[in-house]
Amino acid sequence: MRLTSEFWVSALVRRINGTGAFAALGNKGAAEAGAIFIKFRNPDGTYDLFGPAPQMVYDETKPDERLFSLLKSAVAESDVDADLEKQKRWDRDLWIVEIEDYRGDRSDLFPLAAD
Repeated sequence: MRLTSEFWVSALVRRINGTGAFAALGNKGAAEAGAIFIKFRNPDGTYDLFGPAPQMVYDETKPDERLFSLLKSAVAESDVDADLEKQKRWDRDLWIVEIEDYRGDRSDLFPLAAD
C-alpha cells in the first residue's frame, strides 16, 4: 500500500527539520495522491526545482517508492515560481515543499532518480 501524499510530505518536512535543515509546506494538495514538487533554495540564493520522476525510472519491485527528478537548476526564485504556477493551473492538487539546507550534500534529504 502506497503512503498518501499528505503522510509522505508530513514525514519529509518533519525529518528535514530534524536534521538541522528547514522545510515548509508551500502548497497543500490532494491528501491521497497529489503530485509533490520540491523547491530547494541553494546557499548562493538560486533555486532548484524537483518534480516527480517519470514512471520509467521506478523499480517494479518497489511500488511504494517516490522518486524525484531535477527539473531546473540554479535559477532565480521567480523562474521556479512561474513553473509551479503553470503546474497549479494544470493540476490544482499538487504539493509544494520548500527546503533550505546549506550543508552541501542533500542526497539524504529526499530520493532522487538515477540520471
